[in-house]
Amino acid sequence: MPTAPHPQSTDELYEALRENDRRPYGRTRTVTAEELVDAAEQFAEPVPLIHALLELQEAYTYGSEPRKSPVVFARLLTLFDEQPDVFDERLRHMLFWRFKWVAHALRQLPEIPLSSLRQWLTEMRDRYEKAGLGLQPYYGQAYQLAAHVGEDTTPAYELWAARTRTRLSDCEACETCERALYHLTAGDDERALRTWEPVLAGKESCQEEPARSVSYALLPLLRTGRTDRARELHLAGYRGCRRNPSMAQEVGRHLEFCALTGNEARGLELLSENRNLFDEIDSPLDLLGFLTGVEVLLQRVEHLGHGELPAAGYAGRTWTVAGLRAEVRGRADDLAARFDARNGTTAHTDRRRARLDRAPLVDALELTLRSRGLDDVAPAAAPVAAVTATAGRTTAAVPDDLAELILHARKSEERGHPDAHACWARLRTLVAARDYTHPDDPAVGPLVQLRADLLADEASRASDKDEFAVAAGLYEEAAGLYADAGLPGHAAVARASALLTSAEIPAQGDDATEATATALTAAHASMVRLHEETPGLAPHQEARLLRLRATALGLRLQASRSEEHVASALAEVDLLHAFATRHDVVGQISGALLLRATTYAISGDLPAAVTEIDALLDRLRAHGPAWHLPRTLGLRGRLQLVLRDAQAAYADLAEGLRLAAEWPADAVDTSRLHGDLAEACMHLGRPDEALRHLTRSAEMELRRGSRTDAFCTYSNAAQLSLDLGRVEDCIALLDSLLAEPDVAAGELDDRLVAQLRLTRARALHAGDDLKAATAEFVALAAESAGWDDDPGSHAVIAAETAVLLGESGEFGRAREAAEQALAAHARDPRYEQLSNCLRELARLQGQQQGPDGLAGALAFLADAGRVADEARATGYEARGRSLDTALAYEYGRVNAYTGEYEDALAALDKALALLGEPGAEQDHAAEWAECVRLAAVVEGLYLERPAPALARLDAAVSRLTPLGHTDETEPLTSLAARLRDEE
Repeated sequence: MPTAPHPQSTDELYEALRENDRRPYGRTRTVTAEELVDAAEQFAEPVPLIHALLELQEAYTYGSEPRKSPVVFARLLTLFDEQPDVFDERLRHMLFWRFKWVAHALRQLPEIPLSSLRQWLTEMRDRYEKAGLGLQPYYGQAYQLAAHVGEDTTPAYELWAARTRTRLSDCEACETCERALYHLTAGDDERALRTWEPVLAGKESCQEEPARSVSYALLPLLRTGRTDRARELHLAGYRGCRRNPSMAQEVGRHLEFCALTGNEARGLELLSENRNLFDEIDSPLDLLGFLTGVEVLLQRVEHLGHGELPAAGYAGRTWTVAGLRAEVRGRADDLAARFDARNGTTAHTDRRRARLDRAPLVDALELTLRSRGLDDVAPAAAPVAAVTATAGRTTAAVPDDLAELILHARKSEERGHPDAHACWARLRTLVAARDYTHPDDPAVGPLVQLRADLLADEASRASDKDEFAVAAGLYEEAAGLYADAGLPGHAAVARASALLTSAEIPAQGDDATEATATALTAAHASMVRLHEETPGLAPHQEARLLRLRATALGLRLQASRSEEHVASALAEVDLLHAFATRHDVVGQISGALLLRATTYAISGDLPAAVTEIDALLDRLRAHGPAWHLPRTLGLRGRLQLVLRDAQAAYADLAEGLRLAAEWPADAVDTSRLHGDLAEACMHLGRPDEALRHLTRSAEMELRRGSRTDAFCTYSNAAQLSLDLGRVEDCIALLDSLLAEPDVAAGELDDRLVAQLRLTRARALHAGDDLKAATAEFVALAAESAGWDDDPGSHAVIAAETAVLLGESGEFGRAREAAEQALAAHARDPRYEQLSNCLRELARLQGQQQGPDGLAGALAFLADAGRVADEARATGYEARGRSLDTALAYEYGRVNAYTGEYEDALAALDKALALLGEPGAEQDHAAEWAECVRLAAVVEGLYLERPAPALARLDAAVSRLTPLGHTDETEPLTSLAARLRDEE
């Protein structure tokens, strides 16, 4: 598969090599490297070929193709032996460095005899000695071979570790890992972790580190009680190795970590994300390590009784956990046996067995913001099981006798008791069975009545999910069956429910609000007629109809927010309350009081709403029904939030959540309670707790089947975690969401998915993964260019993309992205975002390129100036400093970076004039002081005019000190001291 034009000159070849070097390791880079070797062979001079071969060996090494790496190196060694003079110091260094790569590659191949491995090390030693190079790298390879084979490593370790490092030694991070592994193998977790600390802390790194060290350190951290550190490193370390064939063993150790910490569901998720590794790992040793980690996970899942769960495995067939485990076990056992046969020991079989025999180290360590159990990833369970799983401690047992079950379900439905849902679920399963026989009992009624009951329950569930059109159709069907059964009262309630849900179907267009209000008015009128025309209604049925009528007018008020609709809504509630009280329909009494409180709240009379809610809570605590308490407390909590009493809101919502736990999961909208609690926590300055409630809310929404709502809530949680600086938590959460099947298949709203990806890209940027962040931003910018209905969002995305490209030094592409942003901004202005982007691009170009970047930087600032002019003309006010002030300051910085000091000073003086001198408030004192400092640097250091610079600084300090801005004066006094020292 050709990936690049065939280079026609050495210059083109070198450019192609540089371009390939920027690609990630993998098949594309490797194939391109192979093509470039072929291209290099056409040139008479050997140096281009040497460079191409070096690139190819690197692609094989880090692309997990160890069989090919030694072959390429043999060609390089032959070229060196034949023409040593063409190898300059750098090429010579690279050649001798890669003796270690070959030693590593040979260890990974069980078909290579042990004698050949030892012979290669002898070759390496002889070559190093002949070249006058230190032997510490050779002894390092000898130690690694001893550790691989399973020999006594102490002598080899001492011969290596006691020697002084040379220029050809492995990097500090890699050697640190090897020393730590020596102590780990000896059973000294503490010493291993102390040795690892510089790498784990990020002070030492390389191509494979710290990801490699992190994967090994996870279990020692758990064994020594450092669970939080293990969690943190798992999130960061896994991201550094996922889907990478050359780091398959590291992926395997992360899967093992999940299995041993009660995170089997996350382990299966990560396995799915890395399914490519089953077919892309060419290294037998890496494959053995990966498969063993996979088996640890699958063994644990099967042990927990979930062997029939689906699992991601080898391509070409569908796997269960049990089936994949058997396949993996056979392959891994064979690999371990092959290595042991080659090495003449049992080391690999023993190590594998030790990993498989480990017991879990932690019962349940919460690894991510999206904690899920195996039940959450299981296929939908039978309704009977679901009933058992969701029943709370106050829920009555579902009767075994069929007739009793039907009667109990209807009685519970009549009372509004949460037991009804469990009973209907059980009955739905029984009725669907082929051998179902309906009870011949007059009290139970005919089968057609039961079928109508089940349809009505299904309609209620659809309505709870805002699937109003579906609910309306089901209610109509139920009404027809009730009529067939000779039950006009039941039919009337079902038809009234259909009228209400039909009116709730969201209207479209500019007059949607008016259309909704009109539909609800018509629905109410039809309900009134239906009520009047239906004879023989039982009290509970008549109360239900009155409740539906009151609800319709309440929803109309909510849609219209019109004062003229308040009185009619309250009057209908009064009718319901009076009727329910007269007939002692307990559930509808509390329902009427709740509707009255809600009506007052919607109309803006919050004190009356609170009074009603307080009275209702007193009644519920005295007379019940108890299952109404959580919802009522939730409403009072929301009212307290509006009244800005976050502490009272928190107390109500927390109590509501506690009481909700006493009832089946679907009896109370616990997702709403968690969401409101998150808001209360934010007002109370407890963002970490808010984050927990947001994720719980999303989980509840998912379990209810409200996937769009769940993903919106998860999106908010991801943004909050990013705002809190929990970057790896944010990325892990979003990676999990974006891997969901319906997301991957494009079934979720594309704008919501784009928002998730945008937050992830920002998190990658915050986590200093500039390459991955830029790639995601570029992709999002390309996709959002087609959002004709939302050019403003495209403007923001394209602007952020331009900044990341600028950070990478790609100012040509950054200019293109900025032009896209400006074009979209012209259609839907985003003044502040565009100004920020353009100024930052100017700063980056001036800072990175110096005088050569001045023209490009000034062009960006000119664009920012036009944006500021447009904003000023429309009366737009920026949230922080004015766009004109920010622009003047940036002109100062850019000119200073590019050596235009007079222009820089003039611009900074303009910025100071626009800012104005600071007052006692903290509003812009820091910004003003920084502007003074930069102006003094330009004036005193670059223009070598210390006297006016000192005068500027002294005046600023004199201005700030009496106002109490002591922190702002420190950099000014420090600069003044430096200028006086240099005078």
